[in-house]
Formats: sequence, C-alpha cells, structure tokens
Amino acid sequence: MRIYEGSPRQDYEEVLRSIGAFVDQRGLREILLAEAPDGFIVQGIVGQTQDSSAWSDPSMTITKETYTFLDEDIARFLEDSQARRRAGPENDGSPMAGPYERTMRVIGRYIDDQKPKDVFFFEQEGAYVLRLLMNTRVGSKHQLAEFTASDLDSMVRQGPGLRGEHEPPQPPDGAPEGAQPTE
Repeated sequence: MRIYEGSPRQDYEEVLRSIGAFVDQRGLREILLAEAPDGFIVQGIVGQTQDSSAWSDPSMTITKETYTFLDEDIARFLEDSQARRRAGPENDGSPMAGPYERTMRVIGRYIDDQKPKDVFFFEQEGAYVLRLLMNTRVGSKHQLAEFTASDLDSMVRQGPGLRGEHEPPQPPDGAPEGAQPTE
C-alpha cells in the first residue's frame, strides 16, 4: 500500500498475503500478478465441474479469470485479513491460511527486502518467476528471480522464526503423527 499519494508501494508481504487469501478463496491456480500504477492485476485459471446431462459423467471446464484490484480494494483486503487473524480461526470458523496466502507472503517478504519500483511474477507448477524493476546507479533495470516449490516450502517453514514466533517441535523423520522429539 502507498503511505501517501506518489510514494512507492510499501509492505508487499502483507499486500501479497491478502491477495493470496483471495486467490485461495477463488480456487485460482497458475497465477500471474502484475503491479499497475493504481493497484494489481491478478490472473489465474480455475476449474469448474459441469454436468452435461443426467446420464453422463461431469466434465471439467478450465477458464481463465482476471481481476483488477485498485489500492482501495487492497486496503479492504488488508483490513479483512487483519480482522480474520485477530479473531483467529478457532473463533470465526475461517480456515487457516491457504497455500497461496502462505506462499505469496514469503514472496512479498523477499520483494520487500529488494525494494523494487515495480513487480511482475507468474507461477508455473508451484514455481515462481519474478521480474522486479530495480533502481540502479545508471537507471532502472529488470532483475529476475526464480523460486522452486521446495524453495518456497523452506521459506514458509522459516517464516515464524523470522517473525520471532516459535513453531512447535517437529517429530523426527519416521515418527508417528503427534510424536514429540525426546532429549
């Protein structure tokens, strides 16, 4: 979000997290996100089941959906997301953060660290390619970054530690679910 008119966008981590929650809710996948001067354009594919007749099996129709989110829409998403987290999933019945919310949050954190002027990225089978417009001493230029699905899984697991939160200890490999490591 912009702090004031004309300033660069701030806090991609929270902005992309809130857009990721929307993507999870809509069931989009293979997304593309482009930053526009007044917001973001998000595109993704979604599968819809259709019954062609009472005697046939349902068929899947794949469609591409495109959304334009203005800064005002993003502000509303941020407020909704923060209210949902304050209430907690145990209090309001909402699900825990979905895969796009978690993934786009860590991508947003990476982007915040880079401090770009403009952002564009797309997903292909769980991997992401980012193109960031960066200021340099000789002008602006694009910088590319790629994250595999395993890179992003690792970044998501590291997130609580970076935020000063503590994750519960993980059971050793091969231990039954719910097992706690021993000392």
